[in-house]
Amino acid sequence: MLQSSKLSKSFGKLKALDQVSVHMQAGQAVSLIGPNGSGKTTFIKCLLGLVIPDSGSLTLHEQPILGTWDYRRHIGYMPQIGRYPDHMRVGQVFDMIREIRGTEQKGFDDDLFKSYEVDKFAHKTMRTLSGGTRQKVSACLAFLFDPEVLVLDEPTAGLDPLASEILKEKVLAEKEKGKLILVTSHILSDLEELTTDVLYLMDGQVQFYQPIAQLKSRTGEEKLNRALASIMRKEAHLN
Repeated sequence: MLQSSKLSKSFGKLKALDQVSVHMQAGQAVSLIGPNGSGKTTFIKCLLGLVIPDSGSLTLHEQPILGTWDYRRHIGYMPQIGRYPDHMRVGQVFDMIREIRGTEQKGFDDDLFKSYEVDKFAHKTMRTLSGGTRQKVSACLAFLFDPEVLVLDEPTAGLDPLASEILKEKVLAEKEKGKLILVTSHILSDLEELTTDVLYLMDGQVQFYQPIAQLKSRTGEEKLNRALASIMRKEAHLN
């Protein structure tokens, strides 16, 4: 479904991505993890068309996406920090995004819109919203157009426990429908509930890309954070 081949990107002397090759399938929930500066954000930005790689390729349904834009209608993106026009009301933001996407959209996924009761604060301007409420808006917009691929960057950051659980339940439901989920988070307990596979980047390179069950079996650990810690200790010892 989504494949990168020898994807590389440098910013000056910094090699953000170094020959990254991965293949992701429908129905996977891939946790993209790694330390700060590992290349996670650059990979996501390449996928979204916000960064142009120096070399390599990205394909969706075996069609090249670099240098094109139409493929983005298949992707829903929830940023870590959503930035919207401060003066606009919440309802106006949704109307604007629907209009930008055009009339080809036959239906909308408003599950989160209803669960988060967005209509109760749709009259408020974006500048007046708390960080958690902005996150709810971002989540609703990511799922609104029923995309095949969902890219969620620190999705539960700032959400209260109930809102976080609502979002995780929605992610799991979409995975069961055969969507591809790509999620980053520093809260590993959140990832463990959602994840089928772990893609670990360090210094722009793929350290491993494995199903979570294999990862736990490989380390003998039952918890994702312990399994990752075990692998990192072994890597540090070898180096």
